[in-house]
Amino acid sequence: MRAIKFIIHLSCLFLLLVIAVKGSAQSKMENVLAEIKKNNKTIIAHAQHWEAEKLNYKTGLTPSNPTVEYDYLYGNNLITGNQSEFSINQQFDFPTAYFKKNQLANQQTVQADFKLTATRQDILLEAKNACIQLVYHNKMKGQLSQQKLNTEKILADFNKRLETGDGNILDVNKAKLQLLEINKSYQNNLSEINQLNQKLIELNGGNTISFNDTMYGELPAIPSFEKLESDYESNDPLRKNLEQEKIIAEKKVSVSKSLSLPKLEVGYHYQGFKGQTYKGIHTGISIPLWENKNTVRQKSAEHLFAGFELEAHINEHYYHIKHIYEKYANLKIILADYQSVFTTFNNTSLLNKAFALGEITTIQFFTEINYFNQAFNNYLETEKEYYLTIAELYKYEL
Repeated sequence: MRAIKFIIHLSCLFLLLVIAVKGSAQSKMENVLAEIKKNNKTIIAHAQHWEAEKLNYKTGLTPSNPTVEYDYLYGNNLITGNQSEFSINQQFDFPTAYFKKNQLANQQTVQADFKLTATRQDILLEAKNACIQLVYHNKMKGQLSQQKLNTEKILADFNKRLETGDGNILDVNKAKLQLLEINKSYQNNLSEINQLNQKLIELNGGNTISFNDTMYGELPAIPSFEKLESDYESNDPLRKNLEQEKIIAEKKVSVSKSLSLPKLEVGYHYQGFKGQTYKGIHTGISIPLWENKNTVRQKSAEHLFAGFELEAHINEHYYHIKHIYEKYANLKIILADYQSVFTTFNNTSLLNKAFALGEITTIQFFTEINYFNQAFNNYLETEKEYYLTIAELYKYEL
């Protein structure tokens, strides 16, 4: 039984060491996120898309192309002779329209940056969550490896005792079943690690990248909900995008009003007839009767919609952040309780003594060990959820 006692104490020491590992050490998580930010194909594609859109916004802000016309008309006799006409004309929108259209293009350009930022944050949060999941599974790998090693030693001890006549086959079978369950959990955990590493490679544009840390890294100082919600909203690209959408809708109303005003046309006109030439200035003005009917009303309706959509987002997002913050506060309490128990409470020596004295059976012994391991697994799960929740609260910083 000394071997079993040594194994139990070794297991306990290992678990306590895992608990003692904090995120104060420099994590490679920031390096992984920096690589993905640089190599992610979606981010690259969206950056190019919005650059193209910015050029599109700047297109059509100048007057239309001038029109050049030339006519040469043959007469049917010598008296009338031939006739020639030449004209060059330029049409203009009402002058204020160009100023309004430039304002609109500038606001659309600003909005493009917010949309790109939102895309980048979604992808980097996905990558950060994968890293947090990997930290959890890497920790589980260490714990399951130790459990596997301990159970293999216990099984070897039971086999040895069976050979010497001091043990029985039931104890050996219980140890085998215990080892089988641990091996299953170990293989499933390895599969999760492989899948998460593949996910990081995918997010990194197919470039090889790995993350083997067992530390989450330092946590920011979490302020009060009011302060965090204010910081989040003031930096949230989704809100800024909707605010910009409202501004853009307002600018579109102004542009549509300007385009409803008369268009102007100026030019030069030349005419040659019977040896005489006539030349001078051509002017014209459009009468805005039908072309832009209901356009202003339609753009005004879009402006109202943008305002309502912004208000809906602000309301919805406030309670979304509040929900996440309350989840964080609850997880913080639970995590502190787990840490307090696992750093101060240890009944493995009593369990070992009771088993050595025959006060508990082998199945009771394994049941208690499993209970302890399950509790520790729940602690690691809570720790992972805690960091995932904080990552969501600080998404706006990615």
